[in-house]
Parts: sequence; C-alpha cells; structure tokens
Amino acid sequence: MRLQKTIATLTLATMLVSPLTPAFAANKDIIQLQTQVQALADQMQRMQQSIDERMGIMRNLVEQSTDSINKMSTSVTAMQRALEQQNTDTQGRVEQVSGQIQTLNDSVDELKARFAKVQKQMDDMQAAQQAINMPPQPVPGQPGVFGQPAQQAQNQAPPPDVLYNNALRDYNAGRYDLAAQQFADYVKFYGNTDLAGNAQFYVADVEYRQGNFEAAVRDYDKVLEQFPGGNKAAASQLKKGYALLELGQKDAGVRELNALIQRFPRSLEAQSARDRLRRLGAAVTTKPSPATRRNR
Repeated sequence: MRLQKTIATLTLATMLVSPLTPAFAANKDIIQLQTQVQALADQMQRMQQSIDERMGIMRNLVEQSTDSINKMSTSVTAMQRALEQQNTDTQGRVEQVSGQIQTLNDSVDELKARFAKVQKQMDDMQAAQQAINMPPQPVPGQPGVFGQPAQQAQNQAPPPDVLYNNALRDYNAGRYDLAAQQFADYVKFYGNTDLAGNAQFYVADVEYRQGNFEAAVRDYDKVLEQFPGGNKAAASQLKKGYALLELGQKDAGVRELNALIQRFPRSLEAQSARDRLRRLGAAVTTKPSPATRRNR
C-alpha cells in the first residue's frame, strides 16, 4: 500500500508540472523525468509484487511449522499417556503377582503346619509306645507304689497347626484384631517352629494395615532380627520401609528400601522397592552405606 501511494504521488506531480511548463520548455529534461518516474513506478511495483510473493511464502512456512508443532505436541501427549498407562499396568501386574505369591506362601505355610501336625502325632505315638514298653517305676518315698508321670494342671494352647490356621483364616477374612492375638499367641507358645517368623510378620502387618506404623516398624524389626532366614524377611524389610515413609521418615525409609534391594536383588519385593524409590525421586544405591549396615 505504501509503494502504491508513492507511485500515485509521483504520477500526480508529473501531471501537475506538465501544464505549467511553456510549450517551448517541453524538452528532453521533461521527457527524461517522465521516463525516470515511470521506471521508478515500474520498479516499485515489481518490488511490491516480490514482497507479496515472499510474504505468501513466509505465511505458508509459518502455517506448515504450526501444523508440524501441533502434530508433534499431539504425538508427545499420546506417548506420555501411553507411558503412564503402561506404568500403571506394570505396577498393577507386579502387585497382582505379589498377591499371588503371598497366597502361595500362605498355602505352603499351611502345608508345613499340617506336616508338623503329622510329625507331632508320630512323635506322640512313638513316645506312647516307648512308655508302654517301659516297666513301671516306683514313686520316690513310697516303696511299692507305682505311679504315672505327673500331669500339670495348666491351660494349654491349641495345637500349633490349629492356632496358625485359625489366625491365618481370620487375617484373610479381615478380622485383624483376632488374627493378631492368635499370631502373637503362636509366637509366644511356638516360637521355635518354622512358622514363628511368619506369625511375627502377620502381627506387624496387622499393625501396618491399621495405621499403627510405629508398632509395625518394631515388629517388622523382630522378624528381621529373630528370623533373618525366614521366608518373610524380604516382605518385612519392604513393609518396614513403607512404614517409615508413612511416618515421614523419608531418609530412613529410603535406606531400608535400598538395603532390601542389596539383600534380595532378584525378589519381587526388591522390584516393588525400586518402583517406590523412583516415584519418590530417590536414587537406587548399588553398595550398602555404613548407616545401612548398622541398621541391619
């Protein structure tokens, strides 16, 4: 528009100058001026045309760039959603597998309890057979009087398999208070059996589920200290780390999860610990720190 206005102004000036000039002055200078004005007008018109063409090209490039950016943004958003969904699905599968393994462990525990019951029955039968084969012994201080082994009149706990299975059934049914009491009784009366560490773990786990995280940390520690070789050691260390995080003790929780990864690197609990550390933005250490070794 500015170029067109300039051309019009120059043309008008030429037209105004021409009538005022005497006829005899219409010489080569006027003709040359008119020629230059016309050439300038043509040149400006070509420049305007060139500018319009370049503006059109730039406009097309901007539109193409905008389309490309929009497509890239859409692709990135789709990829981000797919990644988030994949992470969610992976976490769900890990938790599902962990639950299945927990169920299998419980089944193995039940089988062990049944085996222990059968073993106890066999030992009782053998002891009874030996008692039958032994001759009666006189009671000290009473010559000629034969007595039976003294029976202590005290309350006895249920058999270990019955007590453990009842506690496990109540735990799975959500009757946590009753289950915790029975598991505690199992640890009290049968603390030297193979299932004592499992019972201690469930005592701590009930406390964790009920939000009593401080008590849970203490009882998970009992599993780790008193039953370090038990099949609940990894789960106890994982849940202890979770409980510490729930208490707001992030550094201690991170150390505990890293200690679990170093101690049981190929376990499902270690994978769960890695996932939790990533969500926390914490680093997964490859070597135990002195503090971690002391906590062990």
